[in-house]
Amino acid sequence: MKFQAVKGMRDFYPEDMAVLNWILDGWRRVSVRHGFQEYDSPVLEYLDLYTLKSGQGIVSELFHLTDRGGRDLAIRPEVTPTLARMVAARANSLPRPIKWFTMPRLCRAERPQRGRGREFFQWNVDVIGAEDAVADAECIFTAVDFLREVGLTADDVVVRIADRRLHKAILAAFGIADDQHERALGILDKAEKLEPAGMREMWNEAFGPQLPFDSLHKLLAAATVDEFAAVAPQVGLKPDSFEGPVTNLRRLWSHLASFGIADYCRFDLHIVRGLAYYTGIVFEIHDKRGELRALAGGGRYDHLLQLVGGPTIPAVGFGMGDIVLSELLKDLGRLKGISTAVDAFVADADESLFPEVLAIVACLRRSGIAAEFSYKRQNLGKQLKSASQRGARSVLIVGQKYKDQRLVELKDMQSGQQHEVSLDDLLANPRQLIAPHT
Repeated sequence: MKFQAVKGMRDFYPEDMAVLNWILDGWRRVSVRHGFQEYDSPVLEYLDLYTLKSGQGIVSELFHLTDRGGRDLAIRPEVTPTLARMVAARANSLPRPIKWFTMPRLCRAERPQRGRGREFFQWNVDVIGAEDAVADAECIFTAVDFLREVGLTADDVVVRIADRRLHKAILAAFGIADDQHERALGILDKAEKLEPAGMREMWNEAFGPQLPFDSLHKLLAAATVDEFAAVAPQVGLKPDSFEGPVTNLRRLWSHLASFGIADYCRFDLHIVRGLAYYTGIVFEIHDKRGELRALAGGGRYDHLLQLVGGPTIPAVGFGMGDIVLSELLKDLGRLKGISTAVDAFVADADESLFPEVLAIVACLRRSGIAAEFSYKRQNLGKQLKSASQRGARSVLIVGQKYKDQRLVELKDMQSGQQHEVSLDDLLANPRQLIAPHT
C-alpha cells in the first residue's frame, strides 16, 4: 500500500524547511526587536473555548475529538482565544501592556486551495492592556517591518484599514437594529467578492430602503478618513455618530506616519473582518495585484477576555500565515538564495588522511561553520562533485602538505580559484576565509 500525506497537510522536505525556517526566523527576529515576548500553548483546547467565541457553527471548521474521559476537544484552529485564556488566568499579575507573540502550527477543516491549507504556521502579535491607537499602529508597524525585511515594498503590498465602529455607526444611523448588525457586516465582508449587481441584490433583499445601496456605496468608496467625514453628512449621518472613530483613525494615521509606514497604508471601509469579536480598528494586508488571499489580518478586540472569565482589558493584534506569504514571495522571486547549502566541504586527496578530515570538520563546526564531508572513501573528483551537490561555497582539500607543513588547499566553488592556506591560520579565524551562508 502506498501512503500519502493527509489531504491539506504538508510535507516539508529540506528545501521547503529552509524556506519555512527563514520565515520563522524573520518573524521571531522582528518581534523581539519590537519588544514582544514569545509564548506558546497546547495543540489541544476544550471545544467550548471556540464555540463560546464563535458559536456552534465553528465546529464544522475545525478538527475536534472526544477523549477517553468524554471531554470535547479541538485541535487549535487559531490562537487568539488561547491567548485570552492564558492572560485571563494571570490578569492581575502580568505587567501591562502585555506584548506577546507566538508562531504556532494550526489546523482548520477547510477546503484546500491556493494560499489555504488545512495545516499552516501563523505569526500572532498582540498588545493587551493599551487602548490608545499607538498600540494598533505598533502592531501594523511590526507586520510592515517584517514585510520590508523580506523585500516587499509599498508597490507590492498594502495595509487596508477600517474601523468596525464606523460600520456600526452607518448601520445605526439608518435604523438597522443592533441584532442585525452582524448580518449586515457579513454582507459587507463579501462586497469585494461579488459583482456590484449581486451585492446590490443581496443588500436590498436583506435591508431594502432602510439603508439605500447607493448611499452605502458612496460611504464604502471613501478613499481617506477625511473623505469619509465629508461624505457621511451628505447621506444622512450626523457628525456626532462617527466623530469618535474618525478622531481615532486620524490619530492612528499620525502614528503610522511617525513610524514611517504611512505609504503602505490605505483607508478602506471594505475591510470588515468577519469575526464578531472585533470592536474597533480592523486591518488586512493584501498583495497589490489582488491575486491572493490576505497575507495578514487583525484588529482591536477589547471584550474577548471577558468571554473567557477575565476582566475587561483592551487588546489588539494580528495573525500572518506562512502559506500566502510564501506564495507571494515565490511569485515575486524573493525566495532565491534560500537553501540547505553548507559553508565548507572538507575533502581528502588520500584516504589515509580521513582522520584529519574529521578533525578539521569538528574544528570548523565548533567555530560556527557548517561543514560537511563524504562518508564514502572515493577519489577527489567525486568528493568535489558531492561538495557541489551540497552547494558548498568552499572546499578544503587535505593533501600531503598537510602532514609536512599543515597546509591545505582552499577552493572557491563559485570562481574555481584555489590556493594554499595555513590550517592553523584558518582554524584560528575561519570566518575570515570561509564566509557562512546567510
